[in-house]
Amino acid sequence: MNDALFRQLPFTLRSTDFPTLGEKYEGKVRDVYRQGDRLVLITTDRLSAFDHVLTTLPFKGDLLNQLAHFWFQKTAHVVKNHVIDQPDPCVTVAKRAEPYAIEFVVRGYLTGSLWRDYEKGLDPYALKLAPGLKKDSRFDQPLITPSTKAPKGQHDEPLSVADVVRRGTMTQKQWDEAAQVALALFAEGQEQAAARGLILVDTKYELGQVKGELHVIDEMHTPDSSRYWLAAEYAQRFAAGQPQAMLDKENLRQWLISERGFSGHGPLPQIPDEIRVGLTEKYLEAWRQITGSAFQARGRRRQRPAREEPRAREAALTGLSVAGENQRQRIGRADAEVEVLLAELVG
Repeated sequence: MNDALFRQLPFTLRSTDFPTLGEKYEGKVRDVYRQGDRLVLITTDRLSAFDHVLTTLPFKGDLLNQLAHFWFQKTAHVVKNHVIDQPDPCVTVAKRAEPYAIEFVVRGYLTGSLWRDYEKGLDPYALKLAPGLKKDSRFDQPLITPSTKAPKGQHDEPLSVADVVRRGTMTQKQWDEAAQVALALFAEGQEQAAARGLILVDTKYELGQVKGELHVIDEMHTPDSSRYWLAAEYAQRFAAGQPQAMLDKENLRQWLISERGFSGHGPLPQIPDEIRVGLTEKYLEAWRQITGSAFQARGRRRQRPAREEPRAREAALTGLSVAGENQRQRIGRADAEVEVLLAELVG
């Protein structure tokens, strides 16, 4: 494992406190500041699994925020997104939407929690899947398995499409429009992932209305919200009944289930540093595979004259003060090690 990543563990960004940015909402990963029709989303390094925040990963916030921005740009022709600007690697300034209280999970394969339910004979989404399917089977057509979006610390509830409409969470017309967009985004993501030697297995979208227009919000196609498999190894592993080669958070979920017997209930387990670093390496590899370039931890050195103009822009857009910048240095990265880290990662 990479020693430089171990050295970064004490310097992860767990939380923020910028009262001047507006009313704060703390999600599992993002600290969201609301002010009028604008949001400032700061993607922290927090790592959650089974609806609980368990630990942090080095550089996770920067990587997720930039990768989401990458995908928002790649899919802008499919549906509008909430992004106004990305003034910092872990900051997005966004339009405030009226979000649907639903997570749109699109699945191309029988795996993860859907497989665990299927194996137990459960069908919480009323999918009526055929009997005798194998783990990691590919569906003929992607399926949407909606769930509630529970507050931090609570569990999302799986729903059928009929439940969504019957409860009044969405009208049938709203569901039809959102489902069409979610499937179109997934098709675009799968096509682009395939071109990079990956399978976009499943993913989660959040959608909402901005002035009467549907927008995709939050994040998109990150290894936190999606599963990615190595395409070249899928068929052989599937035929042999072996676990797939994964570049996403499912690595942690599987470790929690097999090594700690944890799937969301009971005392929260401690996550060893080796597991944190190993998952960080998976995320970095996902970045490299998806974007075709090595991840750059931008703007984390104390000496950064080239960043003066973007920093001024950041201050104007987000209201981050000099005191805020100093706080980021204290709770952010070990700046002096960043160049060494990047050299080791690329090398």
